[in-house]
Amino acid sequence: MQKIIIALILAVLSTGSFAQKKKDIKKLGIKTITSVETHGAKTITDSKTIYNSAGLVIEEVNYDKEGLLKSTTKYKYNSDDDVIEEMEYDEKNVLKEKRLSKYNSLKEKTEELVLDGNSKQLKKNVYTYDSKGLKSERKTYDGNNVLVTSKKYIYGYK
Repeated sequence: MQKIIIALILAVLSTGSFAQKKKDIKKLGIKTITSVETHGAKTITDSKTIYNSAGLVIEEVNYDKEGLLKSTTKYKYNSDDDVIEEMEYDEKNVLKEKRLSKYNSLKEKTEELVLDGNSKQLKKNVYTYDSKGLKSERKTYDGNNVLVTSKKYIYGYK
């Protein structure tokens, strides 16, 4: 029973340490957060997050159970701090997937283009918003720009 309580306390404490706000990361000058797991006598790096001077994530590195590189994701932002490019690399640093996002003047994401490592379109999501700025629809197109799904968001008000 005592081991379970200790495990729960450690889980809560470790979760809170990575739930840092962008404002705190910038204010404190944090450049990286590394997550390390210990299993018995073996300690391995689980993940690493790298931040720019504005407190935005510019790179996330994930490792497997043996501590070997699993994937890396890099981010680029526009002047409004919206993610405009997300590039995912495999363990050999080969580009697997690239996501390009566009935003309107209200900072609402209007389009997300998903490309493979050779810049071939895998899918495209197009977003529309209602007069209140709430997402009203997401249309998903395949690699040939053929509409695959349309999802509508309906809001109930008091």
